Amino acid sequence: MNCLFVEQLTVIDCAYLDATRGLVGESWIVDVELYGDLDEQSMVLDFGEVKRRIKRAIDGSADHTLLIPTRSPELRLETADGYTQLAFRSAHGTIEHRSPELAVSRIDADTVSPEGLIAYLQPRLQAVVPANVAEVRLAIRNERIDGAHYQYVHGLKKHAGQCQRIAHGHRSRLEVRIDGRRSQELEAALATRWADIYLGTREDVLSQANGQILFGYDAPEGRFELSLPQSRVELIEGDTTVECLAGWIARYAAANVGPDHVVQARAYEGVMKGAIASCPKAC
Repeated sequence: MNCLFVEQLTVIDCAYLDATRGLVGESWIVDVELYGDLDEQSMVLDFGEVKRRIKRAIDGSADHTLLIPTRSPELRLETADGYTQLAFRSAHGTIEHRSPELAVSRIDADTVSPEGLIAYLQPRLQAVVPANVAEVRLAIRNERIDGAHYQYVHGLKKHAGQCQRIAHGHRSRLEVRIDGRRSQELEAALATRWADIYLGTREDVLSQANGQILFGYDAPEGRFELSLPQSRVELIEGDTTVECLAGWIARYAAANVGPDHVVQARAYEGVMKGAIASCPKAC
């Protein structure tokens, strides 16, 4: 049987619920293989069609959603009037989430894993390929990062697209340069501070009580709310776009090294994209 492959067809930037880690941001690279007969063009499928059909199906399903392990004993889940509401117990405390149904993906497993996500995606992808494609196989992997990285979850209420969803996330590398030289110490400190963190916009806070913090906003897709342990949150003044986060990181680094140094922060939003900010300019 003929095989066509595309490496790094897309990246799934998402968040998922984990009983140990809590709310986790993730960026998974997707590789795809298509097995089947040759069509009238002597192809399994044109590469342009792979992107149009399969990438679009992935981007329109799991990408920028909250992945829910529906078999987890820690989960309570309800759906009504087009909205999904859940409560999830983690080692850090309870996470509650309410959003339009399209902002969540239900993984039929007790924990979220690449294997469970593949099982979720495969029938959706098989449905969009032509009849000569007998099988679609996926591989899901992390970007190799030599050095510090952090995993965060956020939401951008002003965004017209999927980023408006209050619980999607990223696995991001981090570079901080002081006077042109990378500072592994500062990178490691921030990676520890932002390990499995929710980066929340202060103006989106609805309440803070009993160790919990509640965020909420209205966006084009509907109403979003998220409550989680305050210990797992970093409040940011302003929006949590990668441009703003790069500025925050530059100011954080400058505050630790003093005013007589030039700081540059290179912040990533998932894989191979991000923003650069400098201090004193960013300060």
